[in-house]
Amino acid sequence: MSINQINPKGDALYLQIKDVLIERIQTGAWKSNTLIPTEQALIKEFGVSRTTIRQAITILVQNGLLEKKQGHGTIVKPHQLVGNLGQLKGFAEEVMEKGQVPSSKVIRAEFKYNLFHESEMLQVAEGSPILLVERIRFADETPVALERTCWPESIGKLLIQHDLNEAKYYEILENYQIYLNKAQERIAAINATLDEADSLAIRPGEALLEMTRLSYGLNDHLIEYTKTKYRSDQYHYNIELKR
Repeated sequence: MSINQINPKGDALYLQIKDVLIERIQTGAWKSNTLIPTEQALIKEFGVSRTTIRQAITILVQNGLLEKKQGHGTIVKPHQLVGNLGQLKGFAEEVMEKGQVPSSKVIRAEFKYNLFHESEMLQVAEGSPILLVERIRFADETPVALERTCWPESIGKLLIQHDLNEAKYYEILENYQIYLNKAQERIAAINATLDEADSLAIRPGEALLEMTRLSYGLNDHLIEYTKTKYRSDQYHYNIELKR
């Protein structure tokens, strides 16, 4: 949305302006750690009241995109990845949408026969081989998440043929005409263990967001069970509620 697309008869003006400001941050028009235009400049640009501008900025401050500096103004905070509940995306997609470069480091990738909980979650016979892949996920070389993904044997045999350091799982599966249809996610707050903290370059005990995902194909067969632990200072979720 651009300034020319602001519609007086559409959503509340502060929400429309909020979207314009987010676009400027995400496209890099407003750089990290730089001051945004003053309230007076934004009032003149958008032709709205001071209250409307302040409402839009307040939302971005609350969402961690902007930060008010006493006596200086408002700056763009360094990029934090934002996941949107209700949209089925992979980590790499989310990173690229923020203008950053995703990468991964495989910790291990192997077929396991004794993953009883994972077998139950994927609804495969107990003792069936399951491809287990554990990776550290990076955004612009900053470690952001620990990812532990499990796949049934039929899908695992396809994925294991690829370089899993660089693999974008969903893109690979689509090349084999395997499409995701829906997923169920559960989000919890946990604290980093010593090993997790070491992998993510944080202190032990720091807060992590743990996301557990079950993904289904077009035929509603389970194809993925993933548990990802995100640094809370690098990642958060947005939820849009309507009434």
